[in-house]
Amino acid sequence: MKPLLFLLTLAFGAHAAEPITIKLWPQGAPELPGVKIGPEEVIQKNDGIKRVTNVTDPTLAIYKPANANGTSVIVCPGGGYSILAIEHEGTQVCEYLNTLGVTAVLLKYRVPRRDPMNPSREPLQDAQRAMGILRHRAAEFGLKADRIGILGFSAGGHLTVMTSLHANDRTYPQDPALDVPDATPNFSIPVYPAYLVSKEDTFTLLPEIKVTEKSPPTCLVHAHDDKGVTSSSSSALLYLEYKKLNLPAELHIYAKGGHGFGMKQSGLPTATWSIRVGEWMKAMGWLEP
Repeated sequence: MKPLLFLLTLAFGAHAAEPITIKLWPQGAPELPGVKIGPEEVIQKNDGIKRVTNVTDPTLAIYKPANANGTSVIVCPGGGYSILAIEHEGTQVCEYLNTLGVTAVLLKYRVPRRDPMNPSREPLQDAQRAMGILRHRAAEFGLKADRIGILGFSAGGHLTVMTSLHANDRTYPQDPALDVPDATPNFSIPVYPAYLVSKEDTFTLLPEIKVTEKSPPTCLVHAHDDKGVTSSSSSALLYLEYKKLNLPAELHIYAKGGHGFGMKQSGLPTATWSIRVGEWMKAMGWLEP
């Protein structure tokens, strides 16, 4: 076993407590008229990737570390807004964050996409509600309400960016007991985010991807050989928008790694992205007690 994988395995094994699961929509999630989704399903193929689909009752699963430092991170698995890659872009990420003293919060958001023209509509509602719940209940879970970040992969990376840039653009009736006026994360970590550019022009951000002075600090991770609507150019372009406004940002683009590497132990430098993110979080002060 490789040293890095051995150490991570030991660290992950130290996490024993079962996560606390919270429903985002106690009265039922808001759905567009006529939407019909089958029963929730787990799909296991020969590639070792566990997929979850047909999510209609989205939840938060709170993974608490042995020595919490007050920082929390919402984790958004990818899957093209069709499925959730719930392990290598979900639970395994939560377990790693726990080794840093970070409370990890796995967001099981609604999939598959309801509206092909606006695939992030329902997931963004779920992320906005998740931020509200965590800020309302921060003291209960030993969290700092001003140290709640969001991290996501591919479609979950897109959701991370949309939550950071459009946190308060609500498309559902708000509940003061569950929502907050400002649901902007305190920091964001998009990992190979998708859908920030179009297939036709991978060197121009889509109009809705607009950074402002209120955008939270970000740490971007991508592989150079990622292509199409998940092209590494999207992270580079987003970083430049942060740079133009002199906002805190960090960018890591690895030569090789493709798309969807998550927590896979590939033997490539992309396998160390989580360590780089931990270093960034420490430098920004989010790992201090």
